[in-house]
Amino acid sequence: MFVNKLCSCSVSVSETLVVRNGDFLVRDSLTSVGDYVLTCRWDNEVLHFKSVQYVLESDSFDSVQELVRYYIGQRKVVSQSSGAHIYCPVSRTLPLRYLEATFALSTKQGSTYSRPAREALTSRGGLILTFVHSLPVTRQRCHSGGRALAVVPPSPVMRRSSDPQLSPTACHHPPEHPAHTSHSVHSSSCGTTLQSGVPCLHARVPCVCKPATCVHRFESRLLPVENKPLEMSVLKKVKELLAEADARTTAKHISLVDCKVARIFGVTTELQRMMGVSSGLELLTLPHGHQLRLDLLERFYTMSIMMAVDLLGCTGSTEERAALLHKTIQLAAELKSSVGNMFGFAAVMRALELPQIARLEQTWMTLRQRHTEGAILYEKKLKPFLKNINDGKESSVLSNTTFPHIIPVLSLLERGVALGEGLEAWESTEVGVDVVMFHLEAARTIAHHGGIYTSNAETKLQDFQEHAEIGEIFQTEFQMRLLWGSRGSEGSQSERYEKFDKVLTALSHKLEPPVRQSEL
Repeated sequence: MFVNKLCSCSVSVSETLVVRNGDFLVRDSLTSVGDYVLTCRWDNEVLHFKSVQYVLESDSFDSVQELVRYYIGQRKVVSQSSGAHIYCPVSRTLPLRYLEATFALSTKQGSTYSRPAREALTSRGGLILTFVHSLPVTRQRCHSGGRALAVVPPSPVMRRSSDPQLSPTACHHPPEHPAHTSHSVHSSSCGTTLQSGVPCLHARVPCVCKPATCVHRFESRLLPVENKPLEMSVLKKVKELLAEADARTTAKHISLVDCKVARIFGVTTELQRMMGVSSGLELLTLPHGHQLRLDLLERFYTMSIMMAVDLLGCTGSTEERAALLHKTIQLAAELKSSVGNMFGFAAVMRALELPQIARLEQTWMTLRQRHTEGAILYEKKLKPFLKNINDGKESSVLSNTTFPHIIPVLSLLERGVALGEGLEAWESTEVGVDVVMFHLEAARTIAHHGGIYTSNAETKLQDFQEHAEIGEIFQTEFQMRLLWGSRGSEGSQSERYEKFDKVLTALSHKLEPPVRQSEL
């Protein structure tokens, strides 16, 4: 049983500690002295539940310890409205005395808030745990950039019974060190003001807001202001643009966006200062690179779905579909060999290996007949190479790589047990712990050689003339809006993926209907 007794002012601090779906902690309530707040992460959102005594919906308990133990052991939802579960208690890494001194709440007079000593807890005090406020951190998409302490922007205070609205200005910040002046980082793309007001052990940790995740503010040349999922006119335009570009040109467009999102290419001195490191490849291995890891995983899966839609949306003849499949295989080969983008290569390969694509027997047979070299390339070179780098048996050549293979590392660091994702091929028990250790060691090597990857990317991409509309197709926010619409793209990640898996299945069955048992 675990109760993390944080100081009552640490709303934003608690949000930095619950990094995986199912992580939770119990802290003191800021608005009601003597009560608790359960903070947890679910579906990539931070949720706060206020405990008024020891009754949660229809269940009552003798203590907070029993309450937490019950909801972990029974796997019950914390509240029906949110559907949230708690799994992993978050351990404190610093002494309470340090936390309370560092994150003490400042009053208007500059004095610190002193929390009265907690009275002895009585059993079955009739306390109700109510859903207070949900903070959609995946909408804010902010990155904290120092090494010593991960910091996110302070959240709005929780609504009291007498408060008509939540007031972001009600969040107080701790006093600045006399040697520093307070400052804020503005992001015009997200429309937020991020204040770096929480001191860490040695230096203030800045916060970087990621523009690419502000889907609702994305200005598109191809999409209308409001669009429905998979709008036919936009899909047709996308197909026309991609048909005009050869595989190498498309690979460079993908890689240019990939390297910018991962902060490998085009990183300014100011951005390096805000990240606290020189390359995004180092940032994604650090605790405060959590949001960058989530952004890259979102991009990886969205890109795979986008490529699958392009293939399954080819409703012409089987020969036309086989030709498009061949071009997609060529794209994967260009990403691997010509550009050295293992991230993009893995995304395209994932699309080709999706069950909805792999089951198209007539299309694959036509590929082998009409484009034999493409079929051999896929079966004999690309698939074995992907398996080997996933299994830790092979690595890309450092001197030719712009974006290394980081998907296993991202999956290891950000695997959410609550979302129920399936295991990757390299995560099976047959592989063993050696593969995991290989990928963790590879992460250290990748972080160490960030400068080499940047140099390689500049060499391969700096003089590349980007086609604006093709470049837009491979931006994450464009793909999210095209796939899920202007409204659906803001929804829950797990729901988006689950629904689109069904869409892909329907498209696949429409192209090649499944064979009935009676026909066998």
